[in-house]
Amino acid sequence: MSLDESRFTTLADQLIERIADTVEDNLESADADIQSGILTITVPGLGQYVINKHTANREIWVSSPKSGAYHFAHRDGAWVSTRDAAVVLGPLLSGELGVAV
Repeated sequence: MSLDESRFTTLADQLIERIADTVEDNLESADADIQSGILTITVPGLGQYVINKHTANREIWVSSPKSGAYHFAHRDGAWVSTRDAAVVLGPLLSGELGVAV
């Protein structure tokens, strides 16, 4: 089932806020900053993550210094890669950052 724009925006904004809060609360050396709906996470020694919503496609786009770029769509309550359904946003970030997102 495809999300309408309003529902997508709500879910995406909640996700981005939750990721930012989790990083700020659990990674002392990391910095999470949201500007105009774009979350930038800087982790010393690892690099910079950029996470943003792409409303036209109803996707979350992620740029990771470890695994590269991904697009995620909301399916069955999870954000799943549009190219590889085995890749789910939460577990991907959790594995790379070392904190449950």
